[in-house]
Amino acid sequence: MQRKIFISINLSPRTKKSLTRAISNWQDLPVKWVKEPNLHVTLSFLGHVNDSVIPEICKKVRETAAGHEMMDLEFTRIELAPTKDDPRMVWLLGEPSEELKILHEKIEQALNIFVTSKKTFRPHITLGKIRQKKWHSLPEAPVIEKVFPLLVTAESVDVMASEFEGDGIEYTTIESCPLK
Repeated sequence: MQRKIFISINLSPRTKKSLTRAISNWQDLPVKWVKEPNLHVTLSFLGHVNDSVIPEICKKVRETAAGHEMMDLEFTRIELAPTKDDPRMVWLLGEPSEELKILHEKIEQALNIFVTSKKTFRPHITLGKIRQKKWHSLPEAPVIEKVFPLLVTAESVDVMASEFEGDGIEYTTIESCPLK
């Protein structure tokens, strides 16, 4: 069997609730909002992976995480992304983090999926995906912009699975790998 696997930093229930409240004013817009339990910071998307390989992925992520310190990630604003002119999603955008960039690269190197070093790694949390057809049929483009300072402490890196359930996608933690 195959599952969609990704590596993430999960958020505390309190942070997730705070984000859900922050987007409540835009609930009537044509956006498929991410369910509160599914909010996270994605580090790497591995795609469809055979179940037989998942234990090795967990081992490599666990070993990599054990060599890195916990870190704080600073987020600053909610906005349309990747651009305001052609939005596809709503993000909580973070400040570039050298610590997170190094961790991201080390995980990808351990998993043999590293391509090239990025200049920066700017984390984001996807809050919603725009329903393109309905969005573009609105009389005028909505503005989604809000200053939203948030500090997230990354205490672990999680190996996650994305699975389709009755009313959408559910994310489950396969293994939580603590940072030191």
